[in-house]
Amino acid sequence: MTATSTSAPIGGHILQVETGLQQLMGDRGLYLQILRRFRQRYPDSGCDARKALDDGEPGHGQRIVHTLKGAAGMIGAQQVYVLAAQLEPLCAGPPASWSALLAQLEQALRGLIAVIDEILDGDPRQLLATQAPAATASAAQLPETRMLLLHLSRLLDEGDGAAIDVLEQSATVLAASLGVEVFQEVTEAAHQFDFETALATLRAAMA
Repeated sequence: MTATSTSAPIGGHILQVETGLQQLMGDRGLYLQILRRFRQRYPDSGCDARKALDDGEPGHGQRIVHTLKGAAGMIGAQQVYVLAAQLEPLCAGPPASWSALLAQLEQALRGLIAVIDEILDGDPRQLLATQAPAATASAAQLPETRMLLLHLSRLLDEGDGAAIDVLEQSATVLAASLGVEVFQEVTEAAHQFDFETALATLRAAMA
């Protein structure tokens, strides 16, 4: 499937902007911020995973791939997401089982970073032109937002995987309330099933 949005004609199958925007309730400003953070945090994830696997640390390599998968899924980077999803369960196996797939992931990630650079170095006004106002309105509803944060806290405290669903489905409201950096830290920890760290980060932000 290729991107159909005229707001981002570049990247096509590498980065499906509309998919990423749908997960953020159409908030293009937030989407650009998350793209920037992806560019900062994940360009070397393939190399990092390879080093961990080569060093005989399959668990660490698997966590790197898992985190990359979650981040790629959030921005609509379907190619990297699919490859990471296929690679993740193979990390514990011998090099013959993961080497070729990891090479594909590294290549796809390089292509993705190039597309992100093209978007970020271009004129963001086109992407921001039709930014949905719903996110600001939702974030302004403080009682509802507070209830959402408390609900998320309970799920994290119970180690409930539904917390990941809440983070994805309410990304715009949560990012507006917590700030993009904190939201990303909570999300990344949750995707690694490190609910304790995610909860601690969330509680610190709420305090």
